[in-house]
Amino acid sequence: MNPTHTPLIQALQQCGLIAILRGVQPHEVVAIGHALYDAGFRAIEVPLNSPEPLASIRALRDALPADCLVGAGTVLTPQACADVAAAGGQVIVMPHSDPTVIRAAKAAGLACAPGVATLTEAFAALAAGADVLKLFPAEALAPAVLKAWRAVLRPPVALLPVGGITPDNLAPYAAAGASGFGLGSALYRPGDSAEQVARNAAAFVQAWRHTYPTSAV
Repeated sequence: MNPTHTPLIQALQQCGLIAILRGVQPHEVVAIGHALYDAGFRAIEVPLNSPEPLASIRALRDALPADCLVGAGTVLTPQACADVAAAGGQVIVMPHSDPTVIRAAKAAGLACAPGVATLTEAFAALAAGADVLKLFPAEALAPAVLKAWRAVLRPPVALLPVGGITPDNLAPYAAAGASGFGLGSALYRPGDSAEQVARNAAAFVQAWRHTYPTSAV
């Protein structure tokens, strides 16, 4: 019920932090991508509501080592999955759990992380082929909710809270059973320099390594 997309699981095992670069522009994305990779990140997402997102995805894929996965976020349609694949993307991240988009991602050979907010959505997404589950928005899904989910969604099903995650609130989610995290504005805001992103990334990686001294997945 939970097909394992090996490159994605390997990336999460190295570092369970997914960078969300909403609003990044192609001319700056490579420097930011290198800053993230050097900090330890092995998964980077460019939301499709960013300026020229497919160009940024292609630039990242061409510039970064093969062990760093590059994907798209805010993917809403099956056609977008094909567009992302053509740009060199490897991961589809969704705010919702439309099974037609999940199946399109898998048909294109991509890993898929749909957004879910209920157990019903979670099980339906897994049945459609989801590789990991994005708990979204995490602000509305407290660690107590995640802990309750873990009673029926046991590992190796990976649960990744997204929304409002900071270095200071990783630990309660980790204790509840989080496998990793998607990081938005606390990591990158439009206009941030690569140097600022590097500082933010270092703080997140330090918190990750303190909270997860061994693999989380």
